[in-house]
Amino acid sequence: MKKIILSKTVLLLFFVFITGSFFCQEKGGKTDMNKTVTDLIQLPAPEFESTTSLEEAILKRRSIRDYTKEPLSIKEVSQLLWSAQGITDEASGLRSSPSAGATFPLEVYLAVSNVKGLNAGLYKYNPFNNTLKLLIEGDKRFDIGNAALKQGSIEKSAAMIILTAVYERTSVRYGSRSERYVNMEVGHAGQNIYLQAASLGLGTVMIGAFNDDALKKALNLPDNEFPLAIYPLGKI
Repeated sequence: MKKIILSKTVLLLFFVFITGSFFCQEKGGKTDMNKTVTDLIQLPAPEFESTTSLEEAILKRRSIRDYTKEPLSIKEVSQLLWSAQGITDEASGLRSSPSAGATFPLEVYLAVSNVKGLNAGLYKYNPFNNTLKLLIEGDKRFDIGNAALKQGSIEKSAAMIILTAVYERTSVRYGSRSERYVNMEVGHAGQNIYLQAASLGLGTVMIGAFNDDALKKALNLPDNEFPLAIYPLGKI
């Protein structure tokens, strides 16, 4: 009889311990805005037609640093990400901007602060299935802004596209010339962002002035991946 009572007591204590641990983890998860997570979000399909001609988008293209407080839509964000590195031919996997030898060294990140349909956080864009992967929860403008010399356009932005590169993807084929090819490629992608923003009536500016190590830390980049450009985005 004593053995039965002892066994029940041990089971009860074990249940209380497990339950308590579960609720502590739940509570901690809700308050930790910088925890790493792995949620996937399907983006709206990009549009391939608009009322703005290419010539008009080129004419309207400007570097704009001031934005309203109005949120961006997830549709606008999807269109901008597609313009940078979206798939334009599913059979071949070719993308919206050219790449030397189709080595595709660029990676695309989205830092969200005010976008309808998306929580604030740092996301990574997957061009193959047009999805976002949530990497870090919380508004990253402070960390990215500090890395980028506290430029005002970052603080005012509703979102930011950050382009990074893994140079070795291209250097395997092109050796010492790969660096210039990758740097050309980020320019191609960046101009697409500019023109797409102009077509959507949005503002952006290319930021290249930042502390590399500080930005790598803010984005939690691996050692072989390097930040190249930041594009704050917002309504104008």
